[in-house]
Amino acid sequence: MSLARLSLQALLAAVMIQAAAAETIPLPQTRPETGVHTDKPIENQLPQPATTADPAPLPSADTVNPDRFGAKPADAAYGAFQRGLYKTAYNLALVRAQNGDPAAQTLVAEILSRGLGVPLNTAEAAKWYALAAEQGVPEAQFQYALMLLDGRYVKKDAKGAYALMQAAAEAGNQLAQFNFAQMLVQQDPGDAGLAKAVSYYERAAATGLADAQYAMSQIYANGVGGKPRDDAQARRLLAQAARQNYDTAQIDLAAWMIEGRGGSRDLKSAFGWTKQAAEGGNVAAQNRLAKLYMQGIGTDPDLVLAGAWYIVARRAGLIDQEMDDFLQGLSDDQTKQALQKANRLP
Repeated sequence: MSLARLSLQALLAAVMIQAAAAETIPLPQTRPETGVHTDKPIENQLPQPATTADPAPLPSADTVNPDRFGAKPADAAYGAFQRGLYKTAYNLALVRAQNGDPAAQTLVAEILSRGLGVPLNTAEAAKWYALAAEQGVPEAQFQYALMLLDGRYVKKDAKGAYALMQAAAEAGNQLAQFNFAQMLVQQDPGDAGLAKAVSYYERAAATGLADAQYAMSQIYANGVGGKPRDDAQARRLLAQAARQNYDTAQIDLAAWMIEGRGGSRDLKSAFGWTKQAAEGGNVAAQNRLAKLYMQGIGTDPDLVLAGAWYIVARRAGLIDQEMDDFLQGLSDDQTKQALQKANRLP
């Protein structure tokens, strides 16, 4: 079972409702989640509450903290895992797991769920996660909660998932804190649900989780969930998430810098953040970058690069009438150059 985080859509939908009720400003563009996006204002793209978990990248083995498994740093099985000796780690941990060691059970489940040195076996991993979860290992509680939500390898159990996610969150697992907050928002998309979720978002954000930092930026930007509107704090959180390569935070931060919202105007940095998100494959950022080149905002005007970036975005399915008109206005030579550059862009 891969690590996963529930979509931010539930939170953003709830914030949208509260923002509208309070007549606050519209939210910035939501984080892209399905591939093709437009550059329309958020009020025309009201997100729907998430119903499934979205896969997120797994941490590399050499950055995994033994606390995730409830293991001690000197643990031989964990040490082998850290060195990439997965089969050895599995063999060392399996004997202890069979004898009821919760840290070893969690490590065995992790190895099986990722197919590290052994055949991938998510169903078997679920059994070990369940055993370790019963003994209070937060990582196992989080992973098994995801499986209970998913229902592919174990019987679906939303109530059981809720209890385990809450337990893992209270124990300090950052992804569990974020996901439990999402579950609270899904249960109650009103301000009361947001108010309950905020403390979990805050704790996860404090650990450096970019998803939670972005979530809190939206809460401060709109003054909901019991938090007063604080553009300066929202911008700081956007910057924290942006520095972790969170593309939507990069787009939003750039827009705020251009507007001078939450701090001073900084056109050069705004251009840089937009370019970083565009080069990372964010389609909305690619279109916005094209406009910055077209208008010479934060950079020298470059009609050819403007055309090239819009061509990239358009190939991905984004259609912007303003930019279509811009392309039509380019000379034949400029169009040819734009096409050539677009073919070399990410």
